[in-house]
Amino acid sequence: MNWHGKRYYSLDSYFKNTFGKKIYKVSLNGGFSCPNRDGTIGTGGCIFCSEGGSGDFSSNPSLSITKQIDEGISLVAHKNNSGSYLAYFQAFTNTYAPVEKLRSLFTEALNHPAIMGLSIGTRPDCLPEPVLDLLEELNQKKPIFIELGLQTIHEETADFIHRGYPLSTFEIAVENLHARNINIVTHLILGLPGETNEMILESIHYLNNLPIDGIKLSLLHVLKNTKLGTLYEKEPFKIYTFEEYVDLVITCIQHLRSDIVIHRFTGDGPRELLIAPKWSLHKKKVLNQVNHQLKERNVYQGDLHSSQII
Repeated sequence: MNWHGKRYYSLDSYFKNTFGKKIYKVSLNGGFSCPNRDGTIGTGGCIFCSEGGSGDFSSNPSLSITKQIDEGISLVAHKNNSGSYLAYFQAFTNTYAPVEKLRSLFTEALNHPAIMGLSIGTRPDCLPEPVLDLLEELNQKKPIFIELGLQTIHEETADFIHRGYPLSTFEIAVENLHARNINIVTHLILGLPGETNEMILESIHYLNNLPIDGIKLSLLHVLKNTKLGTLYEKEPFKIYTFEEYVDLVITCIQHLRSDIVIHRFTGDGPRELLIAPKWSLHKKKVLNQVNHQLKERNVYQGDLHSSQII
């Protein structure tokens, strides 16, 4: 396991270890919906979710997948000498469709010569057996990464954000994906209203004991036109300062199992939608400060991890 000189197992290091080169993600929009929006289990989605379904930076769903990939590559090709990419189905719930539609979209992406694999954002309650079978089949051709939006292990917080499924559903999804040897990436949101740093570390410790492969640590963004944004404007709640967030991320990294790939430890909030925190617009500053402080404090991922995977 080569971290390439970093103090944590970054996604860039994982790509270099796995593919032998740098890989960039291309965000796609498959035109999906979400059971938490269409009335199946709820309407309006999770309270933090934007109208774009967390896919505010993805492509136009009216375009073919091939066209979306080509356009996405054109935007970042000047930064990527390898010419290799991961197709990221990002907007809304990307396994929430008939398996025939999923097969068509995913296969089209995998057939693109520049695409090395798929990253698929979804909910753990949207992985029925036929979809799992399809993912297992496609994973034999090129690597499949399934990104599960957990956000928190605490049921009280999950109810508050209208997540729409119990923790047991997440556990079943992880078990089913792991049994099929599919790479599992889990999303956690840092800074959800009412959650303390201790509660966040409880989520980290919980994940350490599950067979997940990667994690995304995301700062809570309060966005316009969301239920969370309305709540915040009526009665502002605690938002991390830049310094507090950097400290928290470093603590999370120290507690995280050392073989779990950190796909990110901040996130992007669309400038035109972001209410708070405004400092998060300077993503590179967050990344640089975390890396600087890891060196300054001489700490590494897993320094404070003691539990073993079960």
